[in-house]
Amino acid sequence: MSEVVLIDAGTGNLRSVANALLRLNVSLRVTHEPSDLRGQRAVLPGVGAFSAFMDGLSQRGWLEVLNKHVERGYPLLGICVGMQALFQWSEEGGQIAGLGFLPGRVVRFPQVPGMKVPHTGWNQLHFCRSSPLFRNLDDGEYVYFNHSYYCLPEWGEDCIAQTDYGLTFCSAVQREFLLGVQFHPEKSQMVGRKILENFLNL
Repeated sequence: MSEVVLIDAGTGNLRSVANALLRLNVSLRVTHEPSDLRGQRAVLPGVGAFSAFMDGLSQRGWLEVLNKHVERGYPLLGICVGMQALFQWSEEGGQIAGLGFLPGRVVRFPQVPGMKVPHTGWNQLHFCRSSPLFRNLDDGEYVYFNHSYYCLPEWGEDCIAQTDYGLTFCSAVQREFLLGVQFHPEKSQMVGRKILENFLNL
């Protein structure tokens, strides 16, 4: 299996994602240097505030490199805020520009009686269409979430899975080799392991 690049935007601890990938016996490079990305599969994990995450990518010179990576059709998987960053903008902290690979925006969960925000814990995936990311998994599988904002894709066909939490939101996206998951596969036990394995086998 070829090398996988784990992108460090400087805003979170990458250890759990790195450990999950290493358990799959991959050759892993954890880096904050854009020059290390040369066509390998790449994973873009994010935690914390959207604006800080995008600032980290920008300051480290990742924006142009990621744009070329996606334009050339190389695989990229965004996790949590990393998935949100694939869209055009987020309302977290104002109207903050994302990477703009997918049309759509990121919005906060509404205040609904009995629904806690952030959405934290185990919840189900309901598949919208077939995707190699979910190969050998069943509709209704549980994965682990921790987020206050969710993605609203402009194009419905970009959404490959939805989750119900007071409303139905898009919890995974795919356009060719560009993918994103709102949940944390590295914390989702065997289901998460299978999702990461499927990404590595694209």
